[in-house]
Amino acid sequence: MTYYHLGELVHKQAHKNKNKIAIKHQDTGDNWSDLSWGALSEKVMKAAQAMAELGVNPNDNIGIYSQNMSKYLITDFAAYANKAVMVPMYATSSPNQIKYIVKDASIYLIFVGEQFQYNNAYKVQKESSKLKKLIIFDRNVILNTEDKTSIYFDDFITTGDNSESLALVQARMRQLKSTDLATIIYTSGTTGEPKGVMLNHSNYLKAYEIHDIRLTQLTDKEISMCFLPLTHIFEKAWTYYCLTKSITVAINKDPAKIRRKIKEIRPTLMSNVPRFWEKVYDGVKETIDRSHGLVKWLFNDAVKTGRRHNLEFVNEGIKAPLGNRIKFNLYKHSVYHLIKREVGIDRGNFFPVAGAPLSDNINEFLQSIDVHIIYGYGLTETTATVSCFTATGFKIGTVGKVMPDTIVKIGENNEILVKGDTVMSGYYNKPEATKEVFTEDGFFRTGDAGEITDDNEIIMTERIKDLYKTSNGKYIAPQMIETRVGEDRYIDQIAVIGDSKKFVSALIVPEYKMLEEYAASQGIIYNNIQELMNNNQIHDFIFGRIELLQSQFTNYEKIKKIALLPKSFSVESGELTNTLKMRRKIILEKYADIIDNMYKD
Repeated sequence: MTYYHLGELVHKQAHKNKNKIAIKHQDTGDNWSDLSWGALSEKVMKAAQAMAELGVNPNDNIGIYSQNMSKYLITDFAAYANKAVMVPMYATSSPNQIKYIVKDASIYLIFVGEQFQYNNAYKVQKESSKLKKLIIFDRNVILNTEDKTSIYFDDFITTGDNSESLALVQARMRQLKSTDLATIIYTSGTTGEPKGVMLNHSNYLKAYEIHDIRLTQLTDKEISMCFLPLTHIFEKAWTYYCLTKSITVAINKDPAKIRRKIKEIRPTLMSNVPRFWEKVYDGVKETIDRSHGLVKWLFNDAVKTGRRHNLEFVNEGIKAPLGNRIKFNLYKHSVYHLIKREVGIDRGNFFPVAGAPLSDNINEFLQSIDVHIIYGYGLTETTATVSCFTATGFKIGTVGKVMPDTIVKIGENNEILVKGDTVMSGYYNKPEATKEVFTEDGFFRTGDAGEITDDNEIIMTERIKDLYKTSNGKYIAPQMIETRVGEDRYIDQIAVIGDSKKFVSALIVPEYKMLEEYAASQGIIYNNIQELMNNNQIHDFIFGRIELLQSQFTNYEKIKKIALLPKSFSVESGELTNTLKMRRKIILEKYADIIDNMYKD
């Protein structure tokens, strides 16, 4: 297969698939609209000409600060045609975060999505000597009365409609090289300041090639739901890969509406983080637990049957016994279908999952109800995937087999080291940080600890920087504890505490709705959420459930005390990164009094 530079990809696809649907989108209103490859190619070329007319030059860094929409991808591909570099920013980013990236990457032009992004970006523009112009995707955005430079995207793309700009873009496209810098993606900054990861077009092209070797079950008849932010390397690389494979991409604009939108699209593919599947698991388990008699037996037998069929036989390359095959097929067209139909994934082929630890129990459960999870591991610096499950022969408890043409070894402190053509060229404007993150023999230091099996599969253990050492000298892996305890359907979020402490404790954000239902069933009276969190009966109920989940832990790993919080951790409050990872330092500072209280004798 030929892999095209992102600056020419859309046009090459349009030549082969002019009338096929490339993108389904909802840029205006709530209804889905289709964009063919031919129409997408025309829009990308017009946007590329408008960029050239505006003065965008090769190697210029162009910002994009928006939620997912078709104009986002049009802008990306238009910039690549001009040999420019895209610098994505999360739609939830604050003015200070935007200001840092604008200054570090010397950005003079930002494409913004809606009112929130425009307001923040314009604030930065007024204070910046670098940022000169904003181009706005949403026509409903109200401009600041002092704003004399911003322009709406639909007006912008008409400005380059002339022969000179067309000739300039065409000349640049003839000079496209795989060594061109494609994106600078800033890390979330869980510790220290964000770093701009430089990925060349060659990194993306190699990612497509090795995924083609691994994901042999893909066809061009698929439809992929674009749900994670396109700023996230997982979604960005996956969406580009789908378009490379002529797969239709449905772009979900509003994350809050994803449950409804999945049912409308019924995708065959969707990359996602474990949090989504944890919610699916909680919902299905709750349905099973609340059922009775024959219905409950059928649910449990379906899970048991699916586990044997999919994991003990098919995954091991063994033909399932006739009785198991008959039962599995019956359940496939009844119980499994009903569950998947309720979620909107009844047409699912497989679903890539990465970005955080996924509980082995949840992974096994999903495989058992015939939801094929392709669990993997990767980083922004490695153009996403380092390892992932194979179609069969995968091992629960690992994050899959190392990708083709990728070398992984274990270094000091059990650190996972990676070498290959998907590894970044370095951090933008940070030569020292780049030097520090590579070994002398050219391996990238991931900062993650793990092991490699004899079958070249990776077993993740912990983020090295996240390891805790109790005052008793015992090392604690908080993510491992959080992943296990977080399986409980009454727990929404958990932050394990223990560094330099006598024992392990935890801040718990409960599933408030479920806890309120439990309180009502027990006749517990309260006036507000804070009172409910302070209730001893509620505290003991949650702690009791945690105790049941800790049976596999050693005594020093077990959570000894908990505090229930009346408010969730969030991106807006600074406790989570834009990729929903916990900022442990901020959490420790913000809840210092509550934490100290748990350690009082």
